Amino acid sequence: MASELKNLSVFSTDNLPDVSIHRFAIVVAEWNSDVTEALFNGAYQTLLHYGAKPDNIIRGNVPGSYELTLGAQWFAQRDDIDAVICLGCVIQGETKHNDYINHAVAQGLTNVSIKTGKPVIFGVLTPNDQQQALDRAGGKHGNKGDEAAMTAIKMLGLQKQVYSFQFK
Repeated sequence: MASELKNLSVFSTDNLPDVSIHRFAIVVAEWNSDVTEALFNGAYQTLLHYGAKPDNIIRGNVPGSYELTLGAQWFAQRDDIDAVICLGCVIQGETKHNDYINHAVAQGLTNVSIKTGKPVIFGVLTPNDQQQALDRAGGKHGNKGDEAAMTAIKMLGLQKQVYSFQFK
């Protein structure tokens, strides 16, 4: 569903795991910082709201969205990190530069997640313009950072379910 039809900050909270025991890394792109700071604040506050401890959340900054992949890999390789949330914003420009960046980041984060077996969350906005970005970073369409944090929480819940399920 397109985010113009859905509020990114509204989601089901049924059967969430206890996140007080989990450690999260949030990797934030510095490019488009007015947007990415809002995304970070949304993700951070959502984690806290659902039980994460402030001492169990670490932030790492990278120059731009392209660098999210390597930042995510460094954090995901750590034994003391359970999930990595990656936040960025790549706004369409006059060239196809954004297409290459968005594809590389999406593929890269997927690869890191598969390689490490940990949730690595794609919280990257890919809007056509600045206003669309702001609308999705705490504006009229909610906050993609909230959604990214909730995705990390839900993936940790699924991981627990998968590894604790026993067939009878």
